[in-house]
Amino acid sequence: MPDGQELSQPPRPATAGASPMAGTLSGVGAEQPAVEFRNIDIAYGKFVAVRDFSLSIAKGSFVTLLGPSGCGKTTILRSIAGLVDISAGQIMIGGRRVDDVPIYKRNIGLVFQSYALFPHKSVFDNVAFGLKYRNVPKPEIRRKVGKALDMVRLPGSEKKLPSQLSGGQQQRIALARAIVFEPQVLLLDEPLSALDANMREEMRVEIKKIQKETGITAIFVTHDQEEALSMSDRIVVMNAGSAEQIGAPEEVYERPATAFVADFLGKANMLPGTVSRSDGPTTVKLASGQTVNVLSPLPLAQDSAVTVVVRPQKLSIGGASANRLPGRIVSASYLGGSAIYEVDIGGKTNIRANASIDGRVLSEGEAVELGFDPDGCVLLDEAGRRIS
Repeated sequence: MPDGQELSQPPRPATAGASPMAGTLSGVGAEQPAVEFRNIDIAYGKFVAVRDFSLSIAKGSFVTLLGPSGCGKTTILRSIAGLVDISAGQIMIGGRRVDDVPIYKRNIGLVFQSYALFPHKSVFDNVAFGLKYRNVPKPEIRRKVGKALDMVRLPGSEKKLPSQLSGGQQQRIALARAIVFEPQVLLLDEPLSALDANMREEMRVEIKKIQKETGITAIFVTHDQEEALSMSDRIVVMNAGSAEQIGAPEEVYERPATAFVADFLGKANMLPGTVSRSDGPTTVKLASGQTVNVLSPLPLAQDSAVTVVVRPQKLSIGGASANRLPGRIVSASYLGGSAIYEVDIGGKTNIRANASIDGRVLSEGEAVELGFDPDGCVLLDEAGRRIS
């Protein structure tokens, strides 16, 4: 049974609007969104895999659904294609409701993780499949297939079988098949997970380039943070069937809205503490005993529980940062131009720092001083939500 939530929550009012994090849906005079999810639920028996999900996607944008296994991201993607039925709400494509439209009448291109190519058909026939299904004339099929193969940089491969191609080439053919009939929306379901690291990086660039060249609206599903950050115009971080945060990659990474987002996207350092001063700079006494100054846009109650979130890249070793945390190196991992250090700062707290290498990699047991500035961190409240 799919991961989800018990279907015991009270029904929402019929007038319920979109989640605040989803942004304002299109209004009068606004450009019609390419895709809209309006308060959708997707249930399997008594369990809800997706709960009250709303999202508006602009035409020509690249949006990524990011999250761990079982969070609902693939279920949402499949619901657009008509492979999964929604239990409540509406799905709109180009202003037209499609959740009650048959699969074959939705103008959707879909790229699967497993490529899903026909092994006994040639590259030409694989790419042409959707065109033949739509009764496109043969001369036009040849033209469109040739154009699609040029776009994915595999011209002249029409007569080959999938078994004669590498994994990366098969993925390119799957992409060509998905875009050849010029769909309104391109759906990509973890399409790079079967490739090796070098090929994944190459295909990231290719997919983004093709998406920009064609102007197609793309919805991409992945659990890979690097893919999401490098490819997306917007990221939707999913958790337990709901959107934890929606925003541009820089916003989601630099200003995570919740503890879940901070931890899942980039493995941030989470330093629990209590507010010891809030008149002027907010001072937090960490559980490890040190005090740090942070920025808070509103006054906080004395002794209130908070968490200071600091990305490993925001920490320097030595230097003149406002906040200084003495500690000892527990471990060091060499990455080429930088190293990841785990540093014991006392108590039960170890900190990860991703620092550039200045001459040498520091050794286990060396004393260091980590530094970060008040604007280099985010403050979460006791419930794990960003204080803003």
